[in-house]
Order: sequence, then C-alpha cells, then structure tokens
Amino acid sequence: MTEATRLTLKSSQFRVAREASWRELEALIIRAERKGARKLRPDELERLPLLYRTLLSSLSVARGIALDRNLLNYLEALAIRAFLVVHGPRVRQLPAIHDFLTRALPGSMRRVGWHLLIAFLALLGGFVAAFLLVHADESWFTALVPGDLAGERGPDSTAAELRDEELFAPYPGVVQAFALFANVLFDHNTLVGILIFSLGVAGGVPTILLLVYQGATLGAFVALHDDRGLLWESVGWLSIHGVTEMAAMVVFGAGGLLIAEKMLFPGRKSRLESLASEGRVAARIAIGGVLMLFVAAILEGGFRQLIQPTHWRMAIGGMTGLLWLAYFGLAGRRA
Repeated sequence: MTEATRLTLKSSQFRVAREASWRELEALIIRAERKGARKLRPDELERLPLLYRTLLSSLSVARGIALDRNLLNYLEALAIRAFLVVHGPRVRQLPAIHDFLTRALPGSMRRVGWHLLIAFLALLGGFVAAFLLVHADESWFTALVPGDLAGERGPDSTAAELRDEELFAPYPGVVQAFALFANVLFDHNTLVGILIFSLGVAGGVPTILLLVYQGATLGAFVALHDDRGLLWESVGWLSIHGVTEMAAMVVFGAGGLLIAEKMLFPGRKSRLESLASEGRVAARIAIGGVLMLFVAAILEGGFRQLIQPTHWRMAIGGMTGLLWLAYFGLAGRRA
C-alpha cells in the first residue's frame, strides 16, 4: 500500500468517525444563530461546549492528515461560528443601544474635555477672523465662502434680497423640507465631519485647519448680513440648527485631536497600543457627531423656514444647546 493510499484511507476514516459530532454541533449553532442561545435546552447548552472542544481537536488533526480542502474550510468556518455562540457577548441590540446612548457616549465626551476646548477655540478663531475681514472688505466673502454654500448671496446682495429670499423665505413643504433638503444637508455635513475626524491621523493639524475654515465660513456669512442691518435675524436663522451643527463639528474635531494625541504622545505604550486603547472612545465620539448632525439636518431642513419669528428661532437654538450640554455633562454619571 502506497503512502498516498494510506493517507487517503486515514482521512476517510477520520471523517466517518467524527462527522456525526460536527453535524450535531452545526445544528445547535444554526438554532442559536436564529433564535438565540437561550432557546437551547439545558442539556443542549451543556453539550455545546463539549462539541466545540471536540471540533477544535478535530480541526487540529485534520490540518495534518486531511486531503480534502473543502473539509478544512468547513471545519474552520464551523469553528468560528461555534466560537461566537459559545464565547460571544450576550447583549441584545436594544439594550446595547440604550447603554451606548445613556452611558458610553456621554462618558466618552467627558473624557475629551480639553480636546473639545481646543476644537471650539479653533472654530471661534476662524469665525472672528472672517467676521473682521468681511467687515473691512466684502470681497473676502467670495474668497471664504464656497459657491455652492453662498448660493445667490454675495457682496452685491441687498438687504431686501437677503431678508425675503433667504432668511424669511416661504416654507417649501413637508416633502421638499424633510425628504430632500434635510437628506442633502445630512450627507454633506456628515462628509465634512468625518473628514475633520479622520484627519486626526495626520497629527491633528489638518483637523484644526478645517475647524478654522468652518468657523470662517460662518463668520463671513454673519458679517455680510450685519453690514445689511440683519445681524439679529441672521443669528436667529442660523441658531435654530447651527448650534447643533457647529457643536457636532467641535465633537468631530475633539475625536480627531484625541487620535492625534495618541499618535504623537503614546506615553509608555506603543503608538499602536495607544491607538487601540483610545480608538473606541474616538469612535464613540464620531458616532455622537453623526447623531448630532442628523438632528441638525431635521432642524435645518424641516423647521428653520417653518418657524419664522426670530425670537422663536433663537429660543430653539438656545434650548438645543442647553440640552446637549446637559446630556453630555450629566447622563450616565451614576453608572
């Protein structure tokens, strides 16, 4: 009998002797994946880890004697599925979401206090600089504000045009406001926010520059309206959504600066270990920024033109700001 024949016979006997336990384990895994491990009977739960250990032993042997590559692939895939059932977390989606929103997210925000401060100061610095520049020379407006954001606004715009065609334009209707406009705003702002966050890997400098630019765009806009005697009205028009939107940009910036800090100053850990340890915190912060931009898109697309009185716009903007501060500052402290 040749060596190849002996290996083939050994591989065949190995499969016949153990295949029943593999099939039994697979059946339990399928039921656990579909209905959850809690639906298994007590005797099946007791049997599950025993079958899993038997499978691992079979996989170890199969790698040495099995000639069928498909069998190896089957055993490896089954081992991964069994691992997730035996050792995977027993957390359902709704409790996990509740824990994230009530404890993990606000707790992560409180860990990056000085990062939030730096991001806010960068945004504020850009706002003040652009406000003063446009006041001195309105040609700066076209240099600081992209054409797609400026729209019909510019140095040639009159106070009546800015008031009637923009600040107090008629409500476009539910479909246009929520289904179309809010969706476009959310996509655009989320792209900018994620860019601010992700550029933290470049040492944080691009993150700071993007925050300065975001503030400069806002400052140029306010300065143009102030020159037309519409400062109060423009601030009200912006505040209903801008408080949440600009706060979200600061949050994205804080996440990017956290990544930059761990890359530049890893401490006693390696850079990879430092990023891994704080990566989850940064990821939670980025998710929080996306949630805030979703709220901002609803406010901007759906309610900004629906609510016309400036004092009500200002009140909603101030209230949303206080709610975000209370949520991030107080939620989950007991836990």
